[in-house]
Amino acid sequence: MKLRWTFVLALLVQRSALASTPAKRSYDTHDYYALEHDPRAGASLDEVVRSLGVELVERVGELQDHWLVRTERPEMTSRSNDPDPVLSKFNTLRARASSGANAHVLLRSEQKLRTQALVSSLKYLERQVPRQRTKRAPPSVQRPSESSSAGVAQRLGITDPMFSKQWHLVNDENAEHMMNVVPVWEMGLTGKGIISSLVDDGLDYTSADLKENFDADDSYDFNDHEPLPTPKNFDDHHGTRCAGQIAAGKNNACGVGIAYNSKVAGVRILSGPISDVDEAAALNYGFQNVSIYSCSWGPPDNGQAMEGPGYLIKKAVVNGINNGRGGKGSIFVFASGNGAANGDQCNFDGYTNSIYSVTVAAVDYKGLHPYYSEPCAANMVVAYSSGSGKNIVTTDKGKNECTQGHGGTSAAAPNAVGVIALALEARPDLTWRDVQHLCVESARMINPDDPDWEPTATGKLYSYKYGYGVLDATRFITAAKSWKLVKPQAWFETPAIRLGNGTMTAEEEYSGGQFIGKGGISSTMTITKEMLVQNNFETLEHINVKVWIDHTTRGDVEIEIISPNGVTSVLAKKRSGDRAHSGFPGWMFMSVKHWGEDPVGNWTIKVTDQHTPKKSNGTFLGWNMKFWGSTIDPSKARKYEVPLVENVLPVHIDPPPLPSTPTTTKVLTKPTAHLPDDHGSAPGENTNPAFSSVGASGPTGTPNPTADVGWFPSLSNLVANQKWFFGAVGAVALFGIGMGVFFWRRRKARLANYSTLPAGDDLSMSALATGRQSGVMTGGNRPTRELYDAFGEVSDDDDDNDENTALRGTHPQDRVSTGLGFHSGFLDDDEPSTAGGPTPVYRDEPEPSDERKGSPSRAASPGSPSGSGGSWEHAS
Repeated sequence: MKLRWTFVLALLVQRSALASTPAKRSYDTHDYYALEHDPRAGASLDEVVRSLGVELVERVGELQDHWLVRTERPEMTSRSNDPDPVLSKFNTLRARASSGANAHVLLRSEQKLRTQALVSSLKYLERQVPRQRTKRAPPSVQRPSESSSAGVAQRLGITDPMFSKQWHLVNDENAEHMMNVVPVWEMGLTGKGIISSLVDDGLDYTSADLKENFDADDSYDFNDHEPLPTPKNFDDHHGTRCAGQIAAGKNNACGVGIAYNSKVAGVRILSGPISDVDEAAALNYGFQNVSIYSCSWGPPDNGQAMEGPGYLIKKAVVNGINNGRGGKGSIFVFASGNGAANGDQCNFDGYTNSIYSVTVAAVDYKGLHPYYSEPCAANMVVAYSSGSGKNIVTTDKGKNECTQGHGGTSAAAPNAVGVIALALEARPDLTWRDVQHLCVESARMINPDDPDWEPTATGKLYSYKYGYGVLDATRFITAAKSWKLVKPQAWFETPAIRLGNGTMTAEEEYSGGQFIGKGGISSTMTITKEMLVQNNFETLEHINVKVWIDHTTRGDVEIEIISPNGVTSVLAKKRSGDRAHSGFPGWMFMSVKHWGEDPVGNWTIKVTDQHTPKKSNGTFLGWNMKFWGSTIDPSKARKYEVPLVENVLPVHIDPPPLPSTPTTTKVLTKPTAHLPDDHGSAPGENTNPAFSSVGASGPTGTPNPTADVGWFPSLSNLVANQKWFFGAVGAVALFGIGMGVFFWRRRKARLANYSTLPAGDDLSMSALATGRQSGVMTGGNRPTRELYDAFGEVSDDDDDNDENTALRGTHPQDRVSTGLGFHSGFLDDDEPSTAGGPTPVYRDEPEPSDERKGSPSRAASPGSPSGSGGSWEHAS
């Protein structure tokens, strides 16, 4: 008996060691698997491990009952299509456990019960393959000209502090456009006691600007599995630059951070391939000490990818939300993405469109929207970054190095992190949802004349480019000091509405559905007051809209949701570069545009196909919604748990079989591959709506129909601008009077020369239909066609019309970028740009990469499947 207790004690000590420090990986000699063990199902973890023939490595980060196991690889490499031995063992156990009674092959009753217990205890099993994540950063700093102040300083070795160049802190040229932190510093708030984690490519803790504020205890290198996140690659400077924006010390090196007395930890994941196990652990690393996770990375911003986190990563984020910071919740801040020049939109990124993310887009030092910053309905706020001739000045890799070339939405996100750190010093009791509420409530509106602003049901204005406005530190902290904490979270999911008996399997095989015709498809679901009461739901925050759409060219699909109050959220607009034929296999969109709205009533989804059926087509199979908000009764609050399988249609009570193959290896290129070279010099704009939507509310709340719903798509915009409207009315009136005089005089001349036709010379009706036979007027169909075209209607006879849509903007003349798929002629009634010079144009043809230049612009590109492992580049 004494020996047995000794063994149990040793086992507990071993488990504790397995959960403490991540072990170094060896993917060359071993295959790794993640498993979820249910200790209540009857089989111990050791029994499960032995039955699979694997070795226990460690716990998966902070996820309870999730374990990393491994097995040695055989000396002879098996063929890629051979079955995985560990997964095959498990599938064999499942088959035995579920086999019926058979007189000839019958397992002993006790053995079968143990097999069933083993299968029930193993909830999840997946082989792990390292994947590369992408950091969203500007290109390397270009050498400044010799005549510039920066060039002189570099040439003469001038190392004076660069605070005067940190315009995002104090903007001497445009005082309205800065993070407005100085009044907060004067309040005595500098971020003391708050830790932010830079989940990035490392952090140079030897930097004179960062060494005093570096938090080693909550830092780790998940690329090389070492304690310190040392930047090793030549381009591993992104995390250090972002850290400097937050916590560069108040000293004689470079400039200062927004929260210059706060601490920063470094979690290195972007310098090589990484598995879901390690990414999940990274997003929870030190989550009891760390308050904010700064994440300036994601899928490629190329206008083609539609990617999101996998099951383990979703669980880690929810684990941080539910259990981080002692239950107040980890705060995740994500950069919205730098792919707008490629037609990309942040609702095609499963990280930025997560309800758990504070998604931050960018504006430049003039307050203008830079053309790289991605629009979408998931954008919550904007912060300042590069554009219109200026970049962000911050710390760089090296003992005493600085940079004047940081930017992109990568730099906007850490600026937001710094502001949140100041707020948490003032109010450490704020939950993750309080922080999001404060973003919505305190954001400062900029560019009020920008047509992208649209009214919401609560009276606030929202923009796909700016979210609810720019994050202002003084407004945010002032609001935080008197903020009343929100109630716990409530949520509910609606049943899926299926069209044409649409279905999709776990293998993403579509069947059924309703064809998306020229006019698109609308579908409506009703939310009742009783549904809210049943789900303990009081006030609305985020909405999710999940869609199942089969389509041969995914980028042609446009989707929007219209609330009971007539507020439209554009979820997806045309992406010309997205030629994937995988459709939307249960893809989840998100919108914050309905924050605070009463959800009771009819919600209508509109799906349109912006291409001609001759070239591509698709079917709409089904959709559903999730509503997130606050509880009625906090005592009845329930925490959300990530479902194992959530994209099949219809939703099955019993989950489908586990996949027999590992997840695809993902290697994301660094964001420098997609952030334009001129991100710091190209002028921004504040005159163009991000999206032109069917039924979207304009500045006056009036629906703006397109050619899909009416013959006069620009009429409502015309009426909104009285000068153009009455000018157009006058022109039409003058034209009508002139034509009336012309026909009256011609009729009078004909009557003067009138004579009857001789017998037998009757003119056929066909001649009247096609014009006079003398040839004065021929081609009777042509005038009708000209009249049709004159009103801007898209004609089915012209397939090329779909390829010539354009949006006027202030993008540099020498850049040809992917457009956002506006209908041709939709903005023809807008006033000319007052910026001077010819107006640049966003085009629907994506800018060719080096290997594609010279290829036909409409050549098919590889598809990019959705989900976590689609088109992400493969690691060798």
